Amino acid sequence: MNYLAHLYLSQPTVDSHYGNLLGDFRKGVNVAALPFSVQQGLQNHYLVDRFTDSHPEVMAAKQVFPKGQRRFAPVALDMIFDHFLIKNWSTYSSITFDDFCYRSFNLLREGMPAMPVPMQRTVSHMIEHHWFNSYASFDGITYAITRVANSIRFANQFARSVDTLGAQYSLLEAQFHHFFPALIDHVNAHAIEEGI
Repeated sequence: MNYLAHLYLSQPTVDSHYGNLLGDFRKGVNVAALPFSVQQGLQNHYLVDRFTDSHPEVMAAKQVFPKGQRRFAPVALDMIFDHFLIKNWSTYSSITFDDFCYRSFNLLREGMPAMPVPMQRTVSHMIEHHWFNSYASFDGITYAITRVANSIRFANQFARSVDTLGAQYSLLEAQFHHFFPALIDHVNAHAIEEGI
């Protein structure tokens, strides 16, 4: 899952937000030296990723991409699934999307000094440019995918995945609605961060 979903599935604490995003930035980090609550957030991140990668609906969603695009299908799905989460926010959250973003950004700002430098840069950019607002529209997803495709240092067809996302939009949204509640239940059942 992408950043929004990881934050949604974290606890409303500084350490949980830090740990739940750290999974994408842990290279060179001495995890054993981190506070236990951050380590638990990191374990929750891994739990989410393992479940997502092995879920039948996600595996089926990857197959809608032509072979030339399939290498980057997980990244495209992460982005479009965040889009579907925002689009259907009231189905999955009792607080407003704006309130969630305000709270999460404040927690991330507070935890930023402890983050690895690459994570600080990404989180600062995410907050400054409010990536989640851009993910609310399909045009925003298109822009984000195009930027990522242009940053890849070898020839790729990632930008063309936008066409696939558009053509398969309804199918992918239905797959998201089958998958995401199961992911929430899985995280709640394991309760890695419960009581922290």
